[in-house]
Amino acid sequence: MTALLRRGRVGLPAVAAGVLLALSLPPWGWWPLGLVGAALFYWRLAGLRARTRLWAGWLAGLGCYAIGLFWAPAFVGACTLAEALRMSWPFGGLPLGGVFLGQAGGPLVQLARLGGPLLVTAGVWAGGVVVATLVGRAAALWRGTPGPHSLGAAIAGAVLVALILAGAAVPDGGAPVGTVHVALVQGGGKRGVSKEQVPPSTVFDAQVAATSRVAEAHPSPDLVLWPEDVVALDRPLAGSPQAAWLSSAARRLHTTLVVGVTEPASSTTFRNKVVAWGPDGRVVGVFEKVHRVPFGEYVPSRSFFAHFADLSGVPTDAIPGHGTGLMRTPAGPLGLMVSFEVFYPSRSRASVRAGAELLAVPTNTSSYSTSQVPAQEVAADVVQAVQTGRDLVQAAPTGFSTVVTQRGVVVDRSLLGRRQVLSATVALRRGMTPYDHWGDVPVLILSALALVAGWARQLRLLVVARVDCGYS
Repeated sequence: MTALLRRGRVGLPAVAAGVLLALSLPPWGWWPLGLVGAALFYWRLAGLRARTRLWAGWLAGLGCYAIGLFWAPAFVGACTLAEALRMSWPFGGLPLGGVFLGQAGGPLVQLARLGGPLLVTAGVWAGGVVVATLVGRAAALWRGTPGPHSLGAAIAGAVLVALILAGAAVPDGGAPVGTVHVALVQGGGKRGVSKEQVPPSTVFDAQVAATSRVAEAHPSPDLVLWPEDVVALDRPLAGSPQAAWLSSAARRLHTTLVVGVTEPASSTTFRNKVVAWGPDGRVVGVFEKVHRVPFGEYVPSRSFFAHFADLSGVPTDAIPGHGTGLMRTPAGPLGLMVSFEVFYPSRSRASVRAGAELLAVPTNTSSYSTSQVPAQEVAADVVQAVQTGRDLVQAAPTGFSTVVTQRGVVVDRSLLGRRQVLSATVALRRGMTPYDHWGDVPVLILSALALVAGWARQLRLLVVARVDCGYS
């Protein structure tokens, strides 16, 4: 019974910390809970053996593999580096559920303009350290007992506030150099179904029906954005009836029509493309999705994993594309991110550095029955817009379709499952944010230095302890 209680005193706070961080994520979006969860986790690690710390870390579910340090900067650095690793490995990483997504509605999102999602992540952990230290200090004063030193926490808090203010004040893409009237076409339909359960013709017809509303708009839009994979073909696009209709639609609307297309490349592979038709009906740009979804669009080491799982749900593998995502169109230079790519900061940064003036996200989240993943995608939209200083538009077949300003304000969002057309006037911008210039390198360097400093301090304290105990 004693051992069970002891484990509960470690396990329950660790699990609670993970739950609080999860509740800071969309669709709940209670961003203050991210700081509370980080604070609780930091407090619970104090005084534990390394093995117990590792166990608590797994229970929290945050992948903090090097968190056995009590010094605040090392704790923040370790958790930030662990998040960087999780976002890039294995199989290209899985940023869904990232700590930074929980802050899209809070003040910490301003840090993205300085250091992208990793700096937002570091801000959550640093804020948790401050909260935990100050609460511990207040509790100690109330009990009349010695408490943790709060000077360091106060300094860390001041630095965090200064960074947030700096993030809000630094360049955010600059003044508009032009505007684009855009229509985001959402065909609508049932959610929670896979591609195999809905005939491609049904999805295409829904998009066609929704596009009829665009023709009624005055003035006609400069840009019409369709979602990812709403033209799913079993033959090449060129010469298909769908291509003929889309070309005709671009001419009728006298617009740039950007559409998500999948087509077979071989019996075992396919291409996930974004194709743009200009106002004259001719194809003016093609981009192939670079960052594929592992076990969704392709199966890594297929022959190996076939021994452990039924892979019939992913019968063919997407061919990875190349390039920055920049597509120059009559409507303006677009920075394209296809669905899953919106969670990766490097994709938007690459396109902006190449000359993109507006971010466009064709996506397909219709296979999710709840709002959790679509809502996290909206949070990723916000972070992408803030970190690059670009307006962002997103079209999804069943939602969420969104319009986000360069300051991270969601000015319009569709309803899930509804057939809708969102119309908005968005800005083209050419300015660069600090993150556009520097990327993740400064945050990674500072996190690594903090981690090394923590290790060095830990080692020095161990040496001092051995000397005080009479060991040589």
